[in-house]
Amino acid sequence: MSTPGYTAAEINRWERALTSVTKLTAVYPGTFDPMTLGHEDLMRRASRLFERLIVAVAAGHHKRTMFTIAERLDIATELAAKYPNIEVMAFRGLLRDFVIGHTAKVVVRGLRAVSDFEYEFQMAGMNRQLMPEVETVFLTPGDRYQFVSGTFVREIATLGGDVSKFVSPSVLSRLHQRVKTPEA
Repeated sequence: MSTPGYTAAEINRWERALTSVTKLTAVYPGTFDPMTLGHEDLMRRASRLFERLIVAVAAGHHKRTMFTIAERLDIATELAAKYPNIEVMAFRGLLRDFVIGHTAKVVVRGLRAVSDFEYEFQMAGMNRQLMPEVETVFLTPGDRYQFVSGTFVREIATLGGDVSKFVSPSVLSRLHQRVKTPEA
């Protein structure tokens, strides 16, 4: 079917341009120190829901981190490589500025337990005040990841415990190097 006055090539070009403009972009922000299997689970599931997912690794965050921003970016990039619609980027400052700067319409957050809900609900409300055109979507992790957190992983690893059930092999290797414990 052709439209009077326009060639098929022009119409196709406009359709491609409109599609690229209307791609639904979501941002999955976090410190990811380290990235756990729970983070990977949410990343995988969110990548199926959105045309483009940006994993936004927080730099200069108020938390003291075990891994540098460069290391956390490397880990996230390595783990996201199998998903063609995921990009990994660092961000500093307000999440609002990053989200709007990348024309995202959704912020993805994970909820592991009821204790997460109160904090995340307040954060979603504040984000709604700062960026009313952006929605927050909560995803719950798979059952085996409900109690996995970067904080727990760091603490267990630092004390010499086995965290192999909670992180990918490459993250496990980096943790062992960081805390100088023998690899299993």
